[in-house]
Amino acid sequence: MWDPSVGIHLGPVTLHYYSLMFVFAFGFGYIIMKKIFDIDDVNQKYLDPLFTWTLLGTILGARLGHVIFYQPELFKDDFLSVFLPIRTKPELEFTGFSGLASHGATIALIFTTLYYSFKIIKKNPFWVYDRLGIVVALGGAFVRLGNFFNSEIVGKPADPHSPFAILFPQMSDEYGITVPRFPGQLFEAAGYVLLFILLWFLYRKTDKKYQQGWLFGLFFIILWAIRFFVEFLKEPQGKEFISIAGLNTGQVLSIPFMIAGLLIMIYSKNNKIAPEADKTF
Repeated sequence: MWDPSVGIHLGPVTLHYYSLMFVFAFGFGYIIMKKIFDIDDVNQKYLDPLFTWTLLGTILGARLGHVIFYQPELFKDDFLSVFLPIRTKPELEFTGFSGLASHGATIALIFTTLYYSFKIIKKNPFWVYDRLGIVVALGGAFVRLGNFFNSEIVGKPADPHSPFAILFPQMSDEYGITVPRFPGQLFEAAGYVLLFILLWFLYRKTDKKYQQGWLFGLFFIILWAIRFFVEFLKEPQGKEFISIAGLNTGQVLSIPFMIAGLLIMIYSKNNKIAPEADKTF
């Protein structure tokens, strides 16, 4: 049975668990990227701009991605709610950004990181992507834990005797009578943690970080493969505007990213740098 409170009550203020997971995602991400910059002898002055552009790209991209792929009617019915953490209909209400999509966040991060790479740190974008992928993998795990706390993005009905079957009473209004379901959020989070461990090992113990794009390509393939396969156990998120050969929107959108990851890994064979060149002072 999973039916927690919405957050930690601090007097008149409630610290929502989902928001707390985002704080953890960016907080630990900042710490890990600081460590990476130390390892690569990169001036720490480039860290704060990366954090800023990553934060903007993640929030705005994720929100726009959700609306475009799952709730396009909001552009017409409640335009302000697309860009602000509010709802104006049927009445004005602060809601936070209740709909975020990882595909949109990824697309936005690609563009904000391009700007950061060319205009700020002045390195090959794949150098930045390789290291950012490590951080994003762990951050994705925290986000999915936030979804679990919120009892959202729940799994499909499961055998009551399955060790993975969980009841989500909070979702009764949306999915009808409460039945045992797969914790798709936890499956996805576990996959992202393992991906983070793999990428960190390859970054620290191999020379793949000097093959610009290789780590990022691997990150793309595995992360979106995790998303693709876990989708088989998850309930649809809103209206499925894209469906091909029985695959849902999340799965269809994941395929191009996996293909891109493979192409990036192939490209990286001709994009190697010498260790002594991997410095920014």
